[in-house]
Amino acid sequence: MDLLKRNLAPILPEAWKLIDEEAARVLRLLLAGRKIVDFEGPFGWTYAAVNTGKLKLLGQAPAPDVGIGMREVQPLVEVRVPIKLSIMDLDTVARGAEDPNLESVVQAAEKIALVEDNAVFNGLASAGIKGILESSPHPPLALSPDVLDLPKSILDAKETLRRAGVAGPYVLVLGAALHDAVFSATDEGHPLAKRIEQQLVDRPIVRAEAVNGAALLSMRGGDYELYVGQDLSIGYAYHTKDEVELYLTESFTFRVLEPAAAVRLTRGK
Repeated sequence: MDLLKRNLAPILPEAWKLIDEEAARVLRLLLAGRKIVDFEGPFGWTYAAVNTGKLKLLGQAPAPDVGIGMREVQPLVEVRVPIKLSIMDLDTVARGAEDPNLESVVQAAEKIALVEDNAVFNGLASAGIKGILESSPHPPLALSPDVLDLPKSILDAKETLRRAGVAGPYVLVLGAALHDAVFSATDEGHPLAKRIEQQLVDRPIVRAEAVNGAALLSMRGGDYELYVGQDLSIGYAYHTKDEVELYLTESFTFRVLEPAAAVRLTRGK
């Protein structure tokens, strides 16, 4: 039996299809880290850790003139978010309904996307994960309160990366509030976002709920790695006569290989 145990859920195939599609729609919209880092996997449930190539030497040798060391690995963290749905509501799909209440699916997708992106950008200390922004050795660049000054900050960030020997292509990541401000702003009648994407960076602007302010990153590859064991999937937990509990799950870890490949842009308090 598959670990997700979907075949035990009292859910018709038509309803499963809508549930999976709704979760995928939200995840595609919100997951930002996967758009800019190297993705490794998925490797499945049994993939438990990433080889770091490092060796921790143990102080006490088993015999004279014998060295002993322990291989260091970075474990994957497993995330699970519950989803509760009405069985009666799901059964209406078999009668032709196409709009069951899937709000809990949306909420679960939002939560797990934020967990993954928080780990990628800000780290997850309890899981041994260091994030892109906290790892950067570059001093953060201050953002002007005037969003029209953002191009100047982007140029300064690009120069910082170039001086550090970090080549492009470059991508701009914006927090939710700044993203909305940029895409609603015009500069002498021209959309600010279009100007930035066409003249200052090499990839479309990325919106990231987990980022406060902005960041400029290199997408040359080899700087950041997201390792995924079990990719985002929905499984079955249990059910009563009225309700079924599912869960959205994944296992992953994240590694920063070149901390200097990102510059943080921060807004004043």
